[in-house]
Amino acid sequence: MATRQAFFAPSADWKRLLKNRDVVWLVIGQAISQIGDGLSKLALLWFVYDLTRSALEMTMVGILQTIPPLVFGPFVGVLLDRVAKRSAMIVIDTVRAGLLALIPTMYWMGLLTLPLLYVLVFVTALFSMAFGPAMKAMEPQLVPSDQLTQINALDQGTMTIGQLLGPAISGVLIAISGAPNVLYVNAGTFLVSALCKIPLTVKEKGPSGPRSGSAAVALRDLREGIQFVFVEHRLMLLLMAVASLATLGATAFIYLLPVLAKDYFHADSVELGWLWASLSLGLLATTLWMAAVSQRELSPRLWLIAGASALGSLAMFGLTMTTSFPILVLLIATVGVSSGVVNPFVSASIQERTPKHMLARVFSVFNSGVLVAAMVGMTGSGWIADRMGPSVSLVATAGVSMAAAVLTAVLIPWCHRLRA
Repeated sequence: MATRQAFFAPSADWKRLLKNRDVVWLVIGQAISQIGDGLSKLALLWFVYDLTRSALEMTMVGILQTIPPLVFGPFVGVLLDRVAKRSAMIVIDTVRAGLLALIPTMYWMGLLTLPLLYVLVFVTALFSMAFGPAMKAMEPQLVPSDQLTQINALDQGTMTIGQLLGPAISGVLIAISGAPNVLYVNAGTFLVSALCKIPLTVKEKGPSGPRSGSAAVALRDLREGIQFVFVEHRLMLLLMAVASLATLGATAFIYLLPVLAKDYFHADSVELGWLWASLSLGLLATTLWMAAVSQRELSPRLWLIAGASALGSLAMFGLTMTTSFPILVLLIATVGVSSGVVNPFVSASIQERTPKHMLARVFSVFNSGVLVAAMVGMTGSGWIADRMGPSVSLVATAGVSMAAAVLTAVLIPWCHRLRA
């Protein structure tokens, strides 16, 4: 059992993490690709909503990005446990770049229709779904176990940088050149990300079991991952419940934000970019704190998740009571602060308790459960917004975040007993 540390104590070795050459290359590549991803996320949502004027149609982008990892993720995890993660990530980045470049190309050729756009989004997601589990499976081979929370915080930090800079830049570019052209930039960032993986020198360990490619062996490995999460380590199941409900509220808010900006806050594309950037700024503040302190105990992690979810819920309720742009920015930044706590703590907890040769499939199985909640969140928020209005959808999302806080607090004693 790790020695208990002061929860808010500064970490003595976080600078050593940044001196790790492999970590630096990984972080640089991810930061660049996440900036491009932030550009395209806003561009896709804005393009579809501007074309259809339907929040539900707009959320189809998120749904199509969620279905592949939900349906095929566990099988991909089995494959990833048998291949080099570095090579897999290079291939994934390269293919994603090509697929994203097709969207604006076909648009300018007059061949892009809404169904075809949905197909390209879906196929891109088929490749993208393998990237996260591959990276999570490789991270424990880059750093010692006492730095897992920190490297997960840095990983989240790259996403935060993308969400912070991407939407703000995207709002300007959409106004100048139109939403489809922003995807060219995203394609380029994925190519840069692939190049940044080439210098990695991590020596990956192979699987402990046979490398046969038979369906029987693959199904056995998949069953092993499922049993690990749902039967052998019930703590994983409780962590999934916490992460799922928190993700439901966070995802619902993210996909509701463009609708709130246009129809409730009456913001233009540039103002939406800054509102979205404020969300990422709050997330970045949490990420920087988590990267600079040592947190090894499970119970304090869960208490922080509960408190953060409650804070985010109150901020969402506050959005229904004001139209002042500065106050909106402050409240949305608070939502960002609350949403940044869950992923690094939960991911580190999984990495600490999972054998390295099973990490990809365990993360894939775990993510499938969380993605169900994400799909419910993005679909439910759009459905409620279309039929009852954005304000009602926002109140419902705030209620979900508060429920996540209550559930986490209730599960803490159980998690403590299972950990013991």
